[in-house]
Amino acid sequence: MRNVLITIQYDGRSFHGWQVQKNAVTVQEVFQQALGRIVGEFRDLKGCSRTDSGVHANMYCISVRIGHPIPAVRLKSALNSYLPDSVVCLGCEEVADDFHARYDCKSKQYVYKIWNSDTRNPFLSGYALHYRYELDVDMLNKAAQAFVGSHDFESFCTADKREKGDLVRNVKSFSVKREDKLVTMTVEADGFLYNMVRIMVGTLLDISQGRIAPDAIAGIIEKKDRAAAGVTAPACGLYLDKVVYD
Repeated sequence: MRNVLITIQYDGRSFHGWQVQKNAVTVQEVFQQALGRIVGEFRDLKGCSRTDSGVHANMYCISVRIGHPIPAVRLKSALNSYLPDSVVCLGCEEVADDFHARYDCKSKQYVYKIWNSDTRNPFLSGYALHYRYELDVDMLNKAAQAFVGSHDFESFCTADKREKGDLVRNVKSFSVKREDKLVTMTVEADGFLYNMVRIMVGTLLDISQGRIAPDAIAGIIEKKDRAAAGVTAPACGLYLDKVVYD
């Protein structure tokens, strides 16, 4: 069987995350249904990451073994014929037999979008957090640099049975930028814990409100205590933006 890397993009509003669940529609479920209609049997389908309900993906990678002889370029168009409008296949390519979409990933980049205005934007409903209070982007960008580096991020992780063992992650960069009323927080790391980005964003929003000091992030990391960090920001503004393998 051939090992194929498939890259998709999806609108997370319609789904309860990536992973198959018994009583909810997920991205993996509709993807597997579309793939099965084209190639029949497939094995070892692996997603690059888990994403939660309401989270979007500009780039999501899947490795899967198929025995069907369909060329990769035709598989892309065939998938787009069967996938719902909220999911699109961006590309397909054959990869080495031992390639794994999750374990071979070198880093991931997430983006969190905030519509920073006293008036909501109806075109961004479900795609960005509407935040009415003025954000000091320069101050938040400076505060966020404390996230950069290799740290134990237990304080920025929702307790979950999936997060046992090593909670150290290496954050390569974190930026907070504004374009008119749209504030974008972008973070790249070698991996992320459950709700890690949303708690980082929530902590920065708490800093903007004066509930947490701007220089407190380093100390919160050292405490290894979820209660020390800020709120968990809503899922609607979060996007898995980029997956890096090389």
